[in-house]
Amino acid sequence: MSTIATNEKIPNNVNLAGDRKLQRALEKWQPHFLEWWKEMGPEGFQADNIFLRTAISADAKGWAHFDHVKMPDYRWGIFLADAVEGRTIGFGDDYGKPVWQEVPGEYRNTLRRLIVTQGDTEPASVEQQRLLGQTCPSLYDLRNLFQVNVEEGRHLWAMVYLLHMYFGRDGREEADALLERRSGNADNPRILGAFNAPIDDWLSFFMFTYFTDRDGKYQLLALSESAFDPLSRTTRFMLTEEAHHMFVGETGILRMVQRAAEIMNEHPGEDPRKYGVIDLPTLQRYVNFWFSISLDLFGGEISSNAATYFASGIKGRAKESKHEDHVALEQIMRMDVPKDGKIVSEEVPLRNAMNEVLRSEYVEDSQRGLNKFNRLLVEMGIDFALELPSTRFNRQVGLYEGLRFDPQGNLVSEDDWKTNEKNWLPNDSDREYVKSLMTEAVHEPGKIANWIAPPKHGIKGKPFEYEYVRFD
Repeated sequence: MSTIATNEKIPNNVNLAGDRKLQRALEKWQPHFLEWWKEMGPEGFQADNIFLRTAISADAKGWAHFDHVKMPDYRWGIFLADAVEGRTIGFGDDYGKPVWQEVPGEYRNTLRRLIVTQGDTEPASVEQQRLLGQTCPSLYDLRNLFQVNVEEGRHLWAMVYLLHMYFGRDGREEADALLERRSGNADNPRILGAFNAPIDDWLSFFMFTYFTDRDGKYQLLALSESAFDPLSRTTRFMLTEEAHHMFVGETGILRMVQRAAEIMNEHPGEDPRKYGVIDLPTLQRYVNFWFSISLDLFGGEISSNAATYFASGIKGRAKESKHEDHVALEQIMRMDVPKDGKIVSEEVPLRNAMNEVLRSEYVEDSQRGLNKFNRLLVEMGIDFALELPSTRFNRQVGLYEGLRFDPQGNLVSEDDWKTNEKNWLPNDSDREYVKSLMTEAVHEPGKIANWIAPPKHGIKGKPFEYEYVRFD
């Protein structure tokens, strides 16, 4: 089991001190990262002490230390999961051969592009959420926001290490560019469209961490199968941290559902908005939006790039070992395809459908959380169920791009779409109302905004009333 050198300028378990050239390059990049963090990280809280967890081991058991720390002093570092002795390539044309410890020349550009794209999402989400702390519903939630933020910063470090270590001058230039792009900037935006819109209310934040971070989970699972072993080991450790981000989203939505149900029981037949909570139909419209735009992040349903990634061993399926055929040359997948104004079923070579394989598992995983929300509604006697819309609904990428479907997946006309869009997706009234609930922050320990229920448990055994943020 590897140990983390916690006393070095850059904490790491990759023996950074043994490669002086690499160490100097990363220590030169470090102050630029801190400048970016102070400029684009959480605004207004850089001097406050936050109860954060910091990695001190790459072992999933007891890997983190919790303490109050100022975010600019957070110990961002480079951590890889332990190597698996004798690991071989788990899929594709080179199935069974030894994994790569260096980048094969023929895959250099492809791997660099994947790593840069993954790395670009990490600072992008910090930038999107930089003002959220100013309207936090409780200190507990404020702390969770900052934990997500600092770990996204560490995930950036994970990708920057790979770029510096394995891609020479090109990698160093790409690492610099990761600090130069800005979410939403007209001239130099983030690479993926979903990471260029501000997340300026907590309902959107919880939806983002539930749906969009879940996409991140599946992308990391696919990359953790990579034949490029340093990438596999990097993403396996990132998954340890990513789980908390989805926990924040799932419990945040659950607490909003609970609060809406409480008001509905206290004031039956009345509009819950009268009492300052987020009503269930509004929650449904936000589910429709965030689920659909997160589906786009998987790419097209039929993809020659996905086939190439799989064939070459660069990117596999989530938990590849559970599949029987790891070469997937003869298999097909049935897929609904729009043709001549209708939806027809066609056979697609499985390798070309790898994005859809990953997306299908994501949909199933997303449904599990909704089942939990709906069980709570049943327990509280509320006759309402949240639903995932069809995977055809509101898509901007793939087979259904440019077509109009209702949330049940039925083709509709442009006129029908314009008539019903306000009922299917968040409308101006929804956004204005949600923002009206979140104009002030709640900073008193043990207190919470009216629109959300308190959590059942605190962090690391601490009560909800604990002082998770100590203001300077």
